[in-house]
Amino acid sequence: MSTAVLDNVSVIRTRDAVLVGAVVVLLVGLLVITGLLMARGGMAPTEIMVPAALADQSAPAQTSMVRGARAVGDPLQASAAWVARTSQASGISSIAVTAYGNATLRIAKEDPSCHLGWTTLAGIGTIESGNGTFGGSHLLPNGETSLAINGPALNGAGGNAAIGNGSGGWSSGMGPMQFIQSTWNRWGAGGDVNNIFDAALAAGRYLCADGKDLSTASGWTAAIFSYNHDVTYVQNVYAAANAAAGDNS
Repeated sequence: MSTAVLDNVSVIRTRDAVLVGAVVVLLVGLLVITGLLMARGGMAPTEIMVPAALADQSAPAQTSMVRGARAVGDPLQASAAWVARTSQASGISSIAVTAYGNATLRIAKEDPSCHLGWTTLAGIGTIESGNGTFGGSHLLPNGETSLAINGPALNGAGGNAAIGNGSGGWSSGMGPMQFIQSTWNRWGAGGDVNNIFDAALAAGRYLCADGKDLSTASGWTAAIFSYNHDVTYVQNVYAAANAAAGDNS
């Protein structure tokens, strides 16, 4: 995991002396990415829409209080058959695939105009933590990481932004989707930042904020760029998302 992909706060990682030039480079880069996505049909990445097989039609109709996406009796669960197929095809663990699928179904109900795809969450999870496997960690059956996954201190060194934690120290990314504390406080909904089920749902809500439509090239690019203000990051997530969908073109 490189330090360039650990900060998902809306800041531009450049020094003030070259800020204007950096902004120009970022805008040009985003235009290039958006153009490439539009050339592919205006949708990014592959399989951005919710596949019908994702939903488990046999699940109970009633819902219970949701903590993250793990409530017992919650019908918005990815089907076991879809998870097994997708995990085998993508090489992503079944626990991570389930988390991304559940979050996709939840967001599709909460914000159907966003059109979040499970591959987008997989792309971010892959870049941020290897889907919960960075540093020798692995995902436990309940979605918790076996080891804490913490990014470097965001103290302005190494090209990272300088972001205080409000207590005299520095923020750092946490968990499989690498949220800093202030961002998690807003989007985590009382969940556990170290649990991929909670973190994937929070990431989906964050990406869909402000009316973004991720079925369009411009909307998808803007969403990933908001997660991390870095053009290379957007490109890396795009590649990882398409790889998860089995599209390596």
